[in-house]
Amino acid sequence: MASPAADGPAADIPAADPGTAPAGRARHWDIRVRLSSVLAKMFELADGFLDSHPFERGLWLVVAFAAGIVAWVALPTQADWTALVLTALATALISLLFLDEARLPHLRLALFGFAVMLAAGTATVWTKSALLGQPGIARPIVVTLEGRVLERREEPAKARARLLLIARLPEFAEAVRVRVNLPLGKDSPAITEGAQIRVRTRLMPPAAPMLPGAYDFARTAWFNGLAATGSALGEVTIISPSMQGATLRGAQRALADHVRSQLSGSPGTIAAALASGDRGAIATADEDAMRDAGLTHLLSISGLHVSALVGAVYFLVARLLAAIPWVALRIRVPIAAALMGVLAGIAYTLLTGAEVPTIRSCIGALLVLIALALGRDPLSLRMVAVGALVVMLFWPEAVVGPSFQMSFAAVIAIIAFHSAAPVRGFLTAEHHGPLVRMARNLILLLATGLVIELALMPIGLFHFHRAGVYGSLANVIAIPLTTFVTMPLIGLALLLDSVGIGAPAWWLAGKSLELLLALAHFVAARPGAVTMLPAIAPWTFALFVSGMLWLALWTGKVRLWGAIPAGFAVIAMIVTPTPDILVTGDGHHVGLTGEGDDLIVLRMGRGDYMRDNLLELAGMEGTLRPIDEWPAARCNDDFCTATINSNGKRFTLLLSRSRAYIDEMSLAAACERTDIIVSDRRLPFSCRPRMLKADRRFLATTGGLAVDLETGAIRTVAQTQGQHGWYRWPEPLADRRNDQPQPQPEPSSLPALTGAASR
Repeated sequence: MASPAADGPAADIPAADPGTAPAGRARHWDIRVRLSSVLAKMFELADGFLDSHPFERGLWLVVAFAAGIVAWVALPTQADWTALVLTALATALISLLFLDEARLPHLRLALFGFAVMLAAGTATVWTKSALLGQPGIARPIVVTLEGRVLERREEPAKARARLLLIARLPEFAEAVRVRVNLPLGKDSPAITEGAQIRVRTRLMPPAAPMLPGAYDFARTAWFNGLAATGSALGEVTIISPSMQGATLRGAQRALADHVRSQLSGSPGTIAAALASGDRGAIATADEDAMRDAGLTHLLSISGLHVSALVGAVYFLVARLLAAIPWVALRIRVPIAAALMGVLAGIAYTLLTGAEVPTIRSCIGALLVLIALALGRDPLSLRMVAVGALVVMLFWPEAVVGPSFQMSFAAVIAIIAFHSAAPVRGFLTAEHHGPLVRMARNLILLLATGLVIELALMPIGLFHFHRAGVYGSLANVIAIPLTTFVTMPLIGLALLLDSVGIGAPAWWLAGKSLELLLALAHFVAARPGAVTMLPAIAPWTFALFVSGMLWLALWTGKVRLWGAIPAGFAVIAMIVTPTPDILVTGDGHHVGLTGEGDDLIVLRMGRGDYMRDNLLELAGMEGTLRPIDEWPAARCNDDFCTATINSNGKRFTLLLSRSRAYIDEMSLAAACERTDIIVSDRRLPFSCRPRMLKADRRFLATTGGLAVDLETGAIRTVAQTQGQHGWYRWPEPLADRRNDQPQPQPEPSSLPALTGAASR
């Protein structure tokens, strides 16, 4: 007899097969299988790509190391740095454990190597920052310093000497480094390295970027161990004179003084810079002309100078030894010549101050000599990669600086360009006489200069916001002139001075330098010689560098893919909008754009530093114009109101320029009719503008501002700093006593506002 349940609906359901999974689990399993299949296919495609396009693994490993350094600087917090290192190490471990070496050998090795080097780069710069980073003082102070002079640099063009002292400050338990500017009127020949001095100074913390995209001196000071900078207020008391004998710095100063005594005027200051690395006496007009003509690199001791000296010594020693049969038959001439070149390069590096760019150039020159001595190709990207890795191991912070980027970019561009198949074919093609060979060399020289300029211009625009357009053409003349004429003449003149007959050589060197300066001033004065852009977004620059590295480090047609991101990055740079309002971190200086080439400023300032920075970060070539002379603004002693039109909208600004007492009710009423208010003092809570209240309290947490009214975007300095040790996040409520309004007999009046912004 059947059960009643058997006749119901349940009777129609088939019994479940114990070996069959539920439908839901089957679907999930099917999705996982498909995803695994797609992932495996992607891995196979990537490995096939790496197999069919041979590449130098070592080059990309060095790029990964540099990427780790850049990532540490860009990421804001310690948690982010830790996550980056752990993720990179986990990726390396997974690639070893789960990628089949037989099926995916290239991808497995690439992932492992790139991840390990990425973590190593991050750990290297993080370790150096933790061990050697020097915090700055918290706020400006006036203090009597008593310390020892570590270094002295003379800057006659600025009428001062710059001293680096080791001294004690109230904030620190140990002695710290302090840089003090000493006016020439307070200077003394006895203030040299090793002297113990006492001087009353006004010290400032190492300055954070004044505006988004500006130079970050605080980061440089952090890695250089500098706690404060300032100026001497009183006379210097020499507690004890220097007991040191001859020093390299003293020899450098003596050499620079000797050169300037033999060659007067601007040529003498340039010659002193080439011989000793002392640029302190170069006139501002000459330095600006060299910069705008794209020739500034000739003034700083870099790869060009070190390579010229080392190459000349190698060539002369090799020819001299080869001319003596007894010597040539008993020693290996290339090794002996390389050894003499090494000694000359090291001596020149030490004599010119042993700055990081010079050391970097010396390392590169030494690697080239080693390659020559071993019979290897000296001009290869492998040598460049080894030199870059050595520099990054000792000075990882240099990666984010313009000197490192521009020098290695230039060398990589030259080698990659000359290794390209079309260029090699052009060089090896048949020639028909000396004229054809000369024309070919000239064309190649111009093309090389153009390639270098295209590689360096975006770097210059990112860091300095300006670049010389005609630099490639100017360098075609300037580099051979400096390398093959000026520097040999200076070396010959110094050699002949030992017997007192160097005057003719100095005269010829002076004429060559006059030609160089004439070229610089001529090129800089041409219309359109300088292009300027406002602060460029970091992601744009990173995209450009990535594209150029791809273009340079791959071989074959696949390298052309790098032109796509590089091209997009260049377009993004060109269309970078000019900010409508620039506000410094203290609220003291405000710049308004939109009036042609002139920048409207709230205060003119006393020096060129503020002017140059405001114009460069606005991407403008004009001059500063006081807001009092602007028809769209109305000012009194305490406030200015201004109207800015942007994209069909009108915005009303209220800018304070004194700390006099203002009636709070009047101020609150004015704020209600204002879109944006900027003040270098703390404003009451009753002041509530429609859009932005950038007073001292607000700016203490953001730093400098760049405001784009069309998009409503506000870029701040704090966004780029994170929790790195060199950026001191200000306390919004600190120094409250300095923000108290000064009472006045009668409240000052506010200028009439122009009305609300039309939307």
